[in-house]
Amino acid sequence: MGTRGREIVGQHVDHILKLLNQAYASEWLAYYQYWLGAKLIKGPMKDAVAAELTLHATEELNHAVLVANRIIQLGGTPVLTPAKWADESPCAYDAPADPYVAVLLDQNIAGEQCAISAYKGLMDATKDIDMVTYNMALTILEQEVEHEEDLQSLREDLDLMVKRGSR
Repeated sequence: MGTRGREIVGQHVDHILKLLNQAYASEWLAYYQYWLGAKLIKGPMKDAVAAELTLHATEELNHAVLVANRIIQLGGTPVLTPAKWADESPCAYDAPADPYVAVLLDQNIAGEQCAISAYKGLMDATKDIDMVTYNMALTILEQEVEHEEDLQSLREDLDLMVKRGSR
């Protein structure tokens, strides 16, 4: 733990650590949702969507690493067990029980929208208080926005393909 780094955050450290642990848990759930979905996916465009889900899984795992490092820098402990991830995360985990490509895209779009809101909340909580966490959250937010856009584009392409195929 960096004494001066924690001191700069001051009285807000416990609240920021709570938000960071929520983000950490969410990233692991997102990683697993993407990773498993990429393995189980079925339907049109499955190869292209699986590739995108796999890429997003890797990026979500990288976000978990960034967030864990920040938690530790602030003297906290990342959520210790996977069993607690769903309890801590403000975002739902949508198991890929229906592996149809459109369902998986919709589930992951919803997940990205939740992540965008969560990182915006983390930025709001750390603005002018903890610039290190703020900048990290901004970096992750930019990627989450890109993920949402990527998935929505794939969903639009799928809809066009299905619509043209039904003519």
